[in-house]
Amino acid sequence: MQISQTRHYIDAKKRIVIARKFVSGAAFNMTKTLRYYLNRDKDVSSYIDTIECLALQIENARAVDELMGIEGNIRQNYYQAFDVIVNDFQMEGRSKQPPGNELNAMISFGNMMCYSLCLNQLYHTQLNPTISFLHEPGFRRFSLALDLAEIFKPVLVDRIIFRLLNKREIQGKDFDLKMNGCMLKKSGKKVYVKAWEERINETFKHPVLNRNVSYKHLIKLECYKLS
Repeated sequence: MQISQTRHYIDAKKRIVIARKFVSGAAFNMTKTLRYYLNRDKDVSSYIDTIECLALQIENARAVDELMGIEGNIRQNYYQAFDVIVNDFQMEGRSKQPPGNELNAMISFGNMMCYSLCLNQLYHTQLNPTISFLHEPGFRRFSLALDLAEIFKPVLVDRIIFRLLNKREIQGKDFDLKMNGCMLKKSGKKVYVKAWEERINETFKHPVLNRNVSYKHLIKLECYKLS
């Protein structure tokens, strides 16, 4: 497995085929998430149209850096839709290390949870988590988990954020705005982790397997597909 995985990373033609799949999966789940809110009187139709147009460029990408550029444009448009969906907080662009506001703080925390879950599921397979196809492998970085997380962040991380903020289960008092940035307080993290555990263990009917699977198990199935 490791020899084959390394060969697919080294061979640019093989690598780009796999990398495209990660970006396509991410774009599909972004539009799926936005359509969920479009059906709930949040006018995000222009963002869906833009993402779908950008997604048409994925199959034409011939290099990973070109593909990452397309993915970046897709995600930028996707994040702009957050200000339409979320009622009481503003996105104001993506900011990290440290996050600049409440929405960015929740995204960073949720993305970390998603990355950790993907890494955990990779350990159930023979795949090497340090050999990736979309993100560049790096020292002390399990970059294949980053690849895998791209697919699941919209349906796991972001759906939880929208629910918790719009239902006011997490409020302004659950954030610490000191230290030149914004972080979730312990109270906010506790609420988010509870919602996270409920979400990843939630089951739905798999369209191909024709049986109920959890989102947690779905990540493992993606690992097997990659294998």
